[in-house]
Amino acid sequence: MALPSRPPRSILKRRSSISTAAQGLFDAAAVMGLAYYLIRLHVGALNADYMVLLLLLLGGMAVAYDQFGLYRSNSNRTRKAINLFKAWTLVFAFLLLVGFATKQTDVYSRLMVGKLYVLGFFAQIVLHMGFRELQVRFMRRAVEPDNVLIVGTGRLARYLQNKISNNPWLGQRVMGCLALPQGEPRLRDDAMNRMQEPSDFGSLQESSVIGPFEEMLEIIDQYDIDTVYFAIPLDASDLIEGMYFNLLDKHVAVHWVPDIYSMLLVNHSVREIAGLPVLTLSETPLTGTRRLFKACEDFLLSALILLAVSPLLLIIAVAIKLDSPGPVFFKQARNGWSGKTFSIWKFRSMYVHTTDGGVVKQASRNDPRVTRVGSILRRTSLDELPQLINVLRGEMSLVGPRPHAVQHDMEYSQRINSYFARHNIKPGITGLAQVRGLRGETTDIEQMQQRVEADIEYINNWSLWLDFTVLLRTLGALTGRNAY
Repeated sequence: MALPSRPPRSILKRRSSISTAAQGLFDAAAVMGLAYYLIRLHVGALNADYMVLLLLLLGGMAVAYDQFGLYRSNSNRTRKAINLFKAWTLVFAFLLLVGFATKQTDVYSRLMVGKLYVLGFFAQIVLHMGFRELQVRFMRRAVEPDNVLIVGTGRLARYLQNKISNNPWLGQRVMGCLALPQGEPRLRDDAMNRMQEPSDFGSLQESSVIGPFEEMLEIIDQYDIDTVYFAIPLDASDLIEGMYFNLLDKHVAVHWVPDIYSMLLVNHSVREIAGLPVLTLSETPLTGTRRLFKACEDFLLSALILLAVSPLLLIIAVAIKLDSPGPVFFKQARNGWSGKTFSIWKFRSMYVHTTDGGVVKQASRNDPRVTRVGSILRRTSLDELPQLINVLRGEMSLVGPRPHAVQHDMEYSQRINSYFARHNIKPGITGLAQVRGLRGETTDIEQMQQRVEADIEYINNWSLWLDFTVLLRTLGALTGRNAY
């Protein structure tokens, strides 16, 4: 059958549009009402300055809440509260940044803004929890749950079963699972599974197998099934094609949950192109507005930091010149975003020397090549400060995978599967691996593997909030046993 030249409608849907819209309106109304009360209490009247503040607050909420999927996900209460806290905090960090950039922070009452941050968060928590409770009670009393059949017995099928069973507001009840004809392929090695499977695959109960795949039609009639989920590996997808037209005659809803977690996934997603479904397995997270937000974050923060530490940079430069002959800065070719090569800037921390046969040797503990000033710079990570120039030039980011020497990239790519996947985002001055202590000389391949895992975890979970937390943790990780 030929593909239609123009699909009749979008293939992607957002469910529960009325309830999510209502929740968003309640949040906005609560925050605006609370803000108006606090302004009247502490300021006296709503003036033009505070009108701008409220408009920026609403705009920030719209963007941040969408980024964290607060109105799209069916996460549990704890996860919902954590995501709400992150999004709400990010909104106020944005307001603070705008205030500093425009030199308007003195215009606003700090007490009023502080109360709005604290009380606004708790007000929204109460609204979200209350709204969720109303949804659950409504689904239990007013709507008969659909009977669900899951095709598959692997970890993805069990994960889906647990999610449906633990989320009563979905209005579904799992009757059981069907075993595939010839079993399901095993996932890849344990290290890869830790990187790619959903974080709560963890301890799953065994699937409730109620029959074999060959008896699906009879089981649908026996259990009065309303919805069928195919949670099967990609190489078993022909089972869907063979059964789908028979299922159409059974008047059941059919969903496919492809098991893509056996592959190395980098910022995976589902989208559409001209109405056609597209399952993205590997892509940079910096697309569209996300790329703009990341660029603004890098430019504004790096400019402010560079301005603040400029006297320190001058002192370090003089110390390097007095300590040993040679240039102040050290430049070296590194691979950046999408594998593009750039010159990284550092303060020179070693005596000027030539490489042995062109081979770049990593710095090690008590390395004789390191100067007296250089040893201090390396222990405190101050030698990395000139990379702020790389950030301003758009070659690096404040947060991202640390760029390695080109030679080391080539060596490790031969020994670590999908090593270059870490180049799906801009390299950073600091990163998730660094704040976890995965820095310094790598004496065995397992240490570099851990770095790569942390880098891909960062790419898969990138957000402005994650950058913010990494930057805060970096302050405590500037020195340590692996800094030399």
